[in-house]
Amino acid sequence: MEWFTAPEYWTGRLVFQRGLAAVYLVAFLCAALQFRPLIGERGLTPAPRFLGRTTWRQAPTLFRFRFSDRLFAACAWAGCAVSAALLAGAGDLVPLWASMLLWLAPWALYLSVVNVGQTWYAFGWESLLLETGFLAVLLGNDEVGPPVVVLFLLRWLLFRLEFGAGLIKMRGDACWRELTCLYHHHETQPMPGPFSRFFHLLPRPLHRVEAAANHVTQLAVPFLLLTPQPVASWAAALMIVTQLWLIASGNFSWLNWLTVVIALPAVRWPGDAAPRPAPGAPLWYEITVLAAAAVLLWLSRRPARNLLSRRQAMNRSFDPLHLVNTYGAFGSVTRVRHEVVVEGTDDDRPRRESTWRAYEFKGKPGDVRRRPRQFAPYHLRLDWLMWFLALSPVPARWFTAFVEKLLEGDRETLRLLRASPFPPGEPPRWIRARLFRYRFATRAERRETGAYWVREYVRDFLPPTRLS
Repeated sequence: MEWFTAPEYWTGRLVFQRGLAAVYLVAFLCAALQFRPLIGERGLTPAPRFLGRTTWRQAPTLFRFRFSDRLFAACAWAGCAVSAALLAGAGDLVPLWASMLLWLAPWALYLSVVNVGQTWYAFGWESLLLETGFLAVLLGNDEVGPPVVVLFLLRWLLFRLEFGAGLIKMRGDACWRELTCLYHHHETQPMPGPFSRFFHLLPRPLHRVEAAANHVTQLAVPFLLLTPQPVASWAAALMIVTQLWLIASGNFSWLNWLTVVIALPAVRWPGDAAPRPAPGAPLWYEITVLAAAAVLLWLSRRPARNLLSRRQAMNRSFDPLHLVNTYGAFGSVTRVRHEVVVEGTDDDRPRRESTWRAYEFKGKPGDVRRRPRQFAPYHLRLDWLMWFLALSPVPARWFTAFVEKLLEGDRETLRLLRASPFPPGEPPRWIRARLFRYRFATRAERRETGAYWVREYVRDFLPPTRLS
């Protein structure tokens, strides 16, 4: 079938596959370095306990056969190795069938991770990586031109990602319709970056321009992806620029980076002005791609209905394999930033005059004199959950388990933190958590105090607690 491939998108496929492999590598690295204290056998929410109360159908994962910390680590590091090989171009050095299996391996491994990850993996970018990763299996290698159907499915994914995010905003918080949400967002986002304070202190008229530009990019531009070239290329390029703006203004794991990667195949690259000749695709490959595309389009009916629904769901998977999902972010924007500050003391009994020393997290605000750092695309899972915790009226179960680990001086848990105020092997006797309101320091306050943040005590979040 001559129409089956589009050789003029050869470079787009190449940069997409390399970019996706890089995101996979970061995702598996996050899993390998953080799983043990979070979902390991002695973690805050142990995976074996989760597997015992769920079924194959609810959460398909290779760890149904057996789970151990050593096996999980082997799978995570194997995912890193396969991703690194794909990043180096291994998919183009093997036959087509082997390339498809090579791309299937990280998808299956990461699906197994996500489906035991529980609350630590309940983020939209996990499903986005899996949906994108499955499409990469069908995209082929240097033996065939990029399949037209798969290129369309990638644009359909990008359309749902951007348009869904735009709709969730317009249907959600009124500040999006009033163009005032960015008066607050840069300051109250889950994990600010090194330039977030600069963005927050921009004049308010510029924040309104930001919001209006966001609406144009998410509500109007996605439709241009479905138009002929070069309009589709300019639409994808505009989305890429918007994502780079978001990357500069905050830490959103690999969400923005992966969105850039998904937009790359929609661009007609200069080197493909004269398409390279490609051999015809094997019949088995054409049948496989068309059959898989038909299934994916059928599964898309629920996300499509969700886009049109007044009760639009955000970041939801409609199947346990995360093949087709719905996306969206920040349908509502918090006006005030609250942070839970965890402190310990080694006094026998906590008193008013006791000295309480704070634990410092790697990414979330704590010490007011410490400038926020850039971590994305790396994902600090504990730090992100601490942001959600501050929005809750009571401590979550995982947080009480976290406090218990700190009281035990658990070394794996302490590795998730930037600094512990207590020497190794000498944990505190009591721990408490207090809620503070944080805001960015003004330019005058920064010059006077050297602090990036100003904070104000709100209330006790967890009273002084010790091991029984």
